[in-house]
Amino acid sequence: MKRREFLEAAGVVAVWPAATVNPSQRPSRPTDDRETWVGVMRRLADPVLTNLANGTLKARMPVEQAAGADRRSVTHLEALGRLLAGLAPWIELGPGGSEGRLRTHYADLARRAIARAVDPVSPDFLNFTRDRQPLVDAAFLAQGLLRAPRALREGFDSTTKRHVIAALESTRSIVPGFNNWLLFSAMVEAGLKSLGAEWDRTRVDYGLRQHEQWYKGDGAYGDGPDFHWDYYNSFVIHPMLVDVLDACKDESTAWKEIAVRVEQRAARYAAVQERLIAPDGSFPAIGRSIAYRCGAFHLLAQSALRHRLPDSIAPAQVRSALTAVIGRTIDAPGTFDADGWLRIGFCGHQPGIGEPYISTGSLYLSAVGLLPLGLPPTDEFWSAAAQPWTSVKAWSGQPFPIDHAL
Repeated sequence: MKRREFLEAAGVVAVWPAATVNPSQRPSRPTDDRETWVGVMRRLADPVLTNLANGTLKARMPVEQAAGADRRSVTHLEALGRLLAGLAPWIELGPGGSEGRLRTHYADLARRAIARAVDPVSPDFLNFTRDRQPLVDAAFLAQGLLRAPRALREGFDSTTKRHVIAALESTRSIVPGFNNWLLFSAMVEAGLKSLGAEWDRTRVDYGLRQHEQWYKGDGAYGDGPDFHWDYYNSFVIHPMLVDVLDACKDESTAWKEIAVRVEQRAARYAAVQERLIAPDGSFPAIGRSIAYRCGAFHLLAQSALRHRLPDSIAPAQVRSALTAVIGRTIDAPGTFDADGWLRIGFCGHQPGIGEPYISTGSLYLSAVGLLPLGLPPTDEFWSAAAQPWTSVKAWSGQPFPIDHAL
C-alpha cells in the first residue's frame, strides 16, 4: 500500500494537498514496518561499526562540516556514541527469534568497535579528552551501555571493560556548560556506576536538581535558565533524565521523588511530540540541530520502548507516525553518500542547515528514533494493525482527543 493510499483510506488526502504527500511506499503490515526499521538501522550501523571494528573508521569516514569548522578530532566518537544509543535496545533482545542471528552479529560488531575505540594502541583510539565535545558523546556511549547491559557491558572482556572505564573517567576534565550539558556529566557517572566503577554522586545530583530548577511547565524544560524552541527536550533532556534516574534513583530518596515528576513530564512531552507529526510524516523544522532528522523524536521513541506512552496514545499509532517520519527524513534522496554515510540535511542533502558543531558523526543521533526496535515483534507496538495518529485524525474530520496541559 502506498502512503497516499493509506492516507486516502484515513480520509486525509482530500484535505491535505497531494503535492505534500510523500510518494514513497508505506508498509502495509506491522511485520513490514519492523523490517523497514531494521533495514534503516542496518544502513546507519554498517559503515560506522564495520570500519571501527576493523580499525579503519578514521581512514574511511568522510567528515562533512560547516565551512571554516574543523570537527575531525571529535566526529568519530560522535558517530559511535550516538549510533549505539539507538542501536542498543535492539541488540539487547538477544539471539532469539527470526532476527536473532542478525542481532548477534551486530552485538559482536558493536563490542569489537567499542574495544577499538577505547584501546590506546588502536589506530582508531578515539578522542575522549581534547576539546569539549567528547563529554557529549561519551555520555551517549554510556547511555548505550545502560540500554544494553547484557549485549554490551556483560560481553566486554576484562581489558575492554578497563579501557571503557578509563575513557569515561577521562571526560571528567571537561567542564560542562550550564545547560543540558550537566546531564552529559550525570550520564557518564551513571555509566560508570553500571560498570561497577567508582562514580561521582555529586555530578548526578547537580544535574538532576538543576533541571528541577529549569522546569518551565507543561512538560518542557529550559536548556539552562532560558527556554529554547528546539528539540533538545527530546534530543537530550527528557531521555537522559529518565535513563540516569532509572540507573541511580534507588541511591537516594530525593532522586526517587524527582523520578516521579520526571516520568509525568516525559509522558506529557511525548504526547506533544506525537501531535507534532503531520499526516504526511513531516514536522516543524524549528530550532537548532535539525540535521539529526528523526532523532528529534528520541523521547517519543523512548516512551514507546519503556511502555510509558500516555493512555490516550496507542502504541500502534506511534509506530505508524514514526514510520512516516523515518520515511520523510531517511528515505529522502541525497540522505546518504555513495558509500553509505549520512550527509548533512533535514530532508535529503541540505549542507546549509549544519551549524558549526555539526559534522558527519553528529548525524548518527538519528538512530535514537529507532529505539522501539528494542521491543520484541510480539509487543503491541509491532503486532497491532496500523493506526492513524492524532494529526491524521484531526485533518480528516475524524474524532480525536482534546489536548490538555500537565
